[in-house]
Amino acid sequence: MKFSRTLALISIVLIIALTATGCGQSSSESQQQNQQQGGSDTIKIGTLGPLTGNIATYGVSTKHGVEIAVDEINNAGGIDGKKVEIISEDTRGDQTEAANAVTKLIQQDKVIAIVGGVISSETLTAGPIANDAKVVMISSSSTASGIPEIGPYIFRNCLSDEVQAAQLAEYAIKEMGFKNFAIMYTNNDYGVSLKDAFEKKARELANVLTVETYNDGDNDFRPQLTKIKSLNPDALYIAGYYTEAAKIAQQAKEQGLNVQILGADGFYSPKLLELGGEAVEGVVFTAGFFPDDPSEAVQNFVKAYREKFNAEPDMFAAQAYDAAKILLTAIKNAKGQGGEVLQAEMAKTKDFPGITGITSFTENGDALKDVLILKVENGKFVKIR
Repeated sequence: MKFSRTLALISIVLIIALTATGCGQSSSESQQQNQQQGGSDTIKIGTLGPLTGNIATYGVSTKHGVEIAVDEINNAGGIDGKKVEIISEDTRGDQTEAANAVTKLIQQDKVIAIVGGVISSETLTAGPIANDAKVVMISSSSTASGIPEIGPYIFRNCLSDEVQAAQLAEYAIKEMGFKNFAIMYTNNDYGVSLKDAFEKKARELANVLTVETYNDGDNDFRPQLTKIKSLNPDALYIAGYYTEAAKIAQQAKEQGLNVQILGADGFYSPKLLELGGEAVEGVVFTAGFFPDDPSEAVQNFVKAYREKFNAEPDMFAAQAYDAAKILLTAIKNAKGQGGEVLQAEMAKTKDFPGITGITSFTENGDALKDVLILKVENGKFVKIR
């Protein structure tokens, strides 16, 4: 009798323990399923980029562009009645911070998708983490080679470095008539990709006299510019961001280096004009957006951006707006689900009518779209192609 009673008690304890364990597993599985299927009252998406630091303007513009897109869909009733919530993480443009930020967004905040990273190096770091977690990430401005190859969950809504640099080199040679080039590039993924593509095309069609490097944050470019001046090039292609480009332009002018300055989409910020002043007058660079386009969609976006942020939208804001619109359309088609279902909907994107142009994705998630060429004239950006 004592044995039977003890056995009965043990059995009851085991049943309770197993039941509790089973309930715990079911709860965890249920939470994971809800995350993938959008089971909460909101649909969470993240943004990832520099909100502080030397290139914060890129990240802030990107975040603002996403906010405009989310405002539009929430004002229209959300997705299946659910509001979209944005959770933004600051990477400061640092790869370690990017890895920490994407991990937090996925594991702690439970986002189903991410718009970011903003610069190529942080996307190359954060992308594999998102891809391994089967969380869709779409970058609106990471142009370095290798990003589409990270994996099937990584997309981008911007022109690659290879495309924009090669097209500008061809334009400078065939349309502007230049024959001899010097190149300066920032020693990171973005700068190297641009440099390689521009140099390759320029050597095919003309001459490259010298290739000089620098680092982000450098302030003194006189040694490189002294060498470049001695070679007397027609044009100087700067593969880097507006902060250093403005200083290079100023120091070139101080040294009497009268040369056409060319650049890429890293130039496209009002800060280029603010920092460079008269020294950046006449600068020509590639871009993916022009706010003076008279189309209704562009002007509606510009109006909404001005009203919300009391500022002019740049290319980073516009491309982020389009990236978010593409993502939100896919989320809607996926019925609020993330993971494989959302990835499949993203991959179907074709001829999306964005304000930065008609966008489709290649098989590996790269963008198919046109290149714009802008010029600084009278302290303003104007479209020349």
